[in-house]
Amino acid sequence: MSTKDARPLSGKDLARKPRGFPDKREALIHAQAKLVETVTGVYRQWGFEALDTGAFEYADALGKFLPDSDRPNAGVFSLQDDDEQWMALRYDLTAPLARFVAEQGQGLGRPFRRYAAGPVWRNEKPGPGRFREFWQCDADTVGAPGLHADAEMIAMGAEALRALGMKPGEFVIRVNTRRLLNGVLDGVGATSGDTRLAILRALDKLDRLGASGVADLLGAGRKDESGDFTKGAGLGAEEVKRVLAFAEAGAETRAMTLANLAKAAGSTEEGKAGLGELEAIALALEALGAPEDDVKIDPSVVRGLEYYTGPVFEAELLREVTGEDGKKYRIGSIGGGGRYDDLVARFTGETVPATGFSIGISRLAAALAILGETGKLDGPVVVLNLDKDNPGIALGLAAELRRGGIRAEAYMGASGMRPQMKYADRRSSPAVVIVGTDEIEKGTVTIKDLEIGAQKAKAIFSNEEYREARPGQIEVPRAEMVETVRRIVEAHA
Repeated sequence: MSTKDARPLSGKDLARKPRGFPDKREALIHAQAKLVETVTGVYRQWGFEALDTGAFEYADALGKFLPDSDRPNAGVFSLQDDDEQWMALRYDLTAPLARFVAEQGQGLGRPFRRYAAGPVWRNEKPGPGRFREFWQCDADTVGAPGLHADAEMIAMGAEALRALGMKPGEFVIRVNTRRLLNGVLDGVGATSGDTRLAILRALDKLDRLGASGVADLLGAGRKDESGDFTKGAGLGAEEVKRVLAFAEAGAETRAMTLANLAKAAGSTEEGKAGLGELEAIALALEALGAPEDDVKIDPSVVRGLEYYTGPVFEAELLREVTGEDGKKYRIGSIGGGGRYDDLVARFTGETVPATGFSIGISRLAAALAILGETGKLDGPVVVLNLDKDNPGIALGLAAELRRGGIRAEAYMGASGMRPQMKYADRRSSPAVVIVGTDEIEKGTVTIKDLEIGAQKAKAIFSNEEYREARPGQIEVPRAEMVETVRRIVEAHA
């Protein structure tokens, strides 16, 4: 179609938003804010300090998503500044930390322990539960080489999830280390990068495909249900058996898992070093009081081992939901982290030890919404406006409620009683305040508890009985309005 044939979009067509940028209403915004408040509260209690960096960083500081000159938006959303330098929206909260630490230099003091919460942006294909804009909540320790720093991150992450209301058995943080897996890969002769990557990808499918499916992917390959064939890593039968023995070494306790791993992966020098790392972390976790149910050593965790330099941890929500097809689904990963000792080296050439943990706030909020656990959010108390000629009465009552610390609004509009009640119901109002001619003459107000009223109304079967019973409705002196409404609001909370 030529330019002259192109027609402008109509008003209706203009009302559209880019994919992957979700609109959020109050219930989700409130739930997300509570998640951030709770998680950062735990981080602060453990001695971490807040750091907020800008939404934009120079594109050449972003590491793995560094745009090239031909594709400046590869993986990130970038634009050219007026000095012709490319800058991009941050894709995580770690790259800005690396830049900040490098800029501050030795004057910052080490270890530097910071937490951050905020949105990040990724120029990737969106999908169900996969957004281009989402919130993360991170904590990092820069300048602490000891494995106790990794253990602290893990234990603190578990405490943050417990603070969010998760009970034993509803989540787990799984821990592995790159060096242990390197020892296994060395032991089976996987020297090329392609072979090692194929093994990592196969192990990452253990939960979904089981041992048999992973064994095929470690060997010659596997044909899936659709008939598509995936080429395998090409390991022999003995090597496949050895890798599976390593991946399935997880047991009920951390001590039992370590004993299994000593047999499965402790023969090479790298494997022994990795086993030593996990033993040190296990000892520190015990000292920190991290429960066995919350934190497990799991050699099948491989996600992230391509870029982490040491221990890696993944937080998983174990709760299941029932889909529209009636099947049970697990939410899965809601956070993770690990050690990345090359954090600052890109800027300074100096290797600086660092470890961190991140909780995906947007993903967790979406998961809780699916589970129906974002909580009921009470709206404002609504003062009905029954005097169209004098709305000041309703306005004044709403102002009086607000002065008493109660969230309240006066109905704006000229609708009758029924539409106003429907409005209050739509707003999830805990109560409405009604002042008509009778109440004005008597110096009273009528207050209707909408939740109690709805419950009592279920037992009433005629309009006449309903009008006589007036379920959930009471009349009180005007001077008692604020305290009466306060009791209703607090009961709802």
